Amino acid sequence: MGWMEATRLIAVRHGETAWNADTRIQGHIDIPLNDTGLWQAARAGEALAEETVGAIYASDLQRAWQTAQAIASAQPKPLPVVADPRLRERAFGSFEGRTFAAIEAETPDDARRWRQRDPHFAPTGGENLVDFRQRITTAAADLAARHPGELVVLVAHGGVMDVLYRAATGQDIQAPRTWALGNAAINRLLWTPQGFSLVGWGDVGHLAAGLLDETSA
Repeated sequence: MGWMEATRLIAVRHGETAWNADTRIQGHIDIPLNDTGLWQAARAGEALAEETVGAIYASDLQRAWQTAQAIASAQPKPLPVVADPRLRERAFGSFEGRTFAAIEAETPDDARRWRQRDPHFAPTGGENLVDFRQRITTAAADLAARHPGELVVLVAHGGVMDVLYRAATGQDIQAPRTWALGNAAINRLLWTPQGFSLVGWGDVGHLAAGLLDETSA
């Protein structure tokens, strides 16, 4: 497969929610963007308005869906957002709706196994890292394979971004995270049938510029 046939991917984490601000675990709980998140989503849309996007796929959870809609609406030609539940955040089961601090205090052993990225640990009713990684890499590869030579936008969640970064850089599932997973950051990858590779990560220039404009206005 030639270089020209690679699928270019832009992966975007959703904008901020009230639960992000509270360090409350969302998982599959359907929390909307807050005002900051809506602003971030609009800025991401502006940043990608000049890109020739072939398709936009998003997690069906509204924080990702709202972010994807903002990106789609900024495109010069109308582009539908296609919901794909496979792009959802990791299911955190009994952790969902709780803060990091509460989990540490109430179930310290679970908190330790989670913090150490135990690949086979799953909160009650949730997903382990091995299964989550498989779900995301399979979904992203499937969506990318539909659009050889095109640019595809995937809008999803922090955990999804983490899986994609590890896949593109060959990082082990348990390697400590040393990369940012910012809300509404723009991350660029390539996909071929051989796998994912990294082009650029954690671009938040569109957010910084806007904040400066607001404070100097």
